[in-house]
Amino acid sequence: MKNTLSYAQKCDAEDPLAHFRQQFLVPTGTDGKSLIYLCGNSLGLQPRLTQEYLQQELNDWAKHGVEGHTDAENPWLPYHEFLTKNMAAIVGAKPNEVVIMNTLTTNLHLMMVSFYQPTKTKYKIVVESDAFPSDKYAMESQLKFHGFDSKDGLILWKPRKGEELCRFEDLEEIMKEQGDEIALLMIGSTNYYTGQHFPLKKITELGHKHGCKVGFDLAHGAGNIQPNLHETGPDFAVWCSYKYLNSGPGSLGGCFVHERHAKDDTLNRFAGWWGHNKATRFNMRHEFDALEGAEGWQLSNPPILSMAAIRASLDVFAEAGFNNLRNKSEKLTGYLEFLLDELNDDNINIITPRNKEARGCQLSIQLRNANKELHTKLTEAGVISDWREPDVIRVAPAPLYNSFEDVWEFVERLKKVLL
Repeated sequence: MKNTLSYAQKCDAEDPLAHFRQQFLVPTGTDGKSLIYLCGNSLGLQPRLTQEYLQQELNDWAKHGVEGHTDAENPWLPYHEFLTKNMAAIVGAKPNEVVIMNTLTTNLHLMMVSFYQPTKTKYKIVVESDAFPSDKYAMESQLKFHGFDSKDGLILWKPRKGEELCRFEDLEEIMKEQGDEIALLMIGSTNYYTGQHFPLKKITELGHKHGCKVGFDLAHGAGNIQPNLHETGPDFAVWCSYKYLNSGPGSLGGCFVHERHAKDDTLNRFAGWWGHNKATRFNMRHEFDALEGAEGWQLSNPPILSMAAIRASLDVFAEAGFNNLRNKSEKLTGYLEFLLDELNDDNINIITPRNKEARGCQLSIQLRNANKELHTKLTEAGVISDWREPDVIRVAPAPLYNSFEDVWEFVERLKKVLL
């Protein structure tokens, strides 16, 4: 690797995925020039296909009205099924294990209705200590709903003193000491703050060994790393689609239920009519008859306009190939790591794992003796990244639309604001 613009441009020229950048709309500054957008871990950029796909559904709504459910170019009744194959490939699942529905925290609650079944003695939930707040809120409220003390019932898997990352052996120790009291391991697959990607298969096997259900929040994983959910074997997983999956602000989430639960009618669930047998769904007087697989957890008919935006992005992913994207991601992030190290600045500390297998495309840059003012200066310099209190800038070069030149230019601008 070389710390030169010409080297970065050479990498872009040799990148077989470089042309995908042209399929996205990159924000521009007041000077009309493209910003350095490295915030796909918070909100992905808009694919150019999105407007076309949305317009198609608006046209069909105007043309057909209610008959669009059957007569639209992409009929609305089965619309969610158009997304399933591509979404399943991105998370490494079988199509019947995946469904796009609701939003992330709603799906988390629905999954916990089914897979968090506490008893008087086995009721605790394990989560990483710095999980995204909404996950903690959901788990605390579930504990309270079942009559347990949320402080006693929520076990935090913490980094060791003076460290930023969680160690798997510490989770093993928690399970060894309290496994008989733990009902659920609910872990964020890729931590939002540090960017640490956890060993999902090892966590799943550990949880199941102690008779616990296992779930993952893939908000920062889906479209970033390959969780291989079917092979990994958790009971469930949930994710949003507006970060690495580029579906637009507040768009729908996704849900995985392992196929071993596909026909289990003993599981509790909060049911809705879209989870009912398709053959009799519109015969309104039937008792609830759950669809097999993840579809059986659906509640309401889906919002087509949101799904059209998701379909646009998933079609781009399918064209690029997720394995190709992951390969580029490792190279991009590796180049970013190299350039940051080249700064040789004692005030900069990368808290994300150095091992590429233990991270996605995000690097979390800890800035000693800094505050948000530095991030503000970086924004003024034309860089869109993300500040997290107390002292971390999150930078995520997304392989679908970021370039090696983006990464080089970011570090050059960071260098200037650090002076």
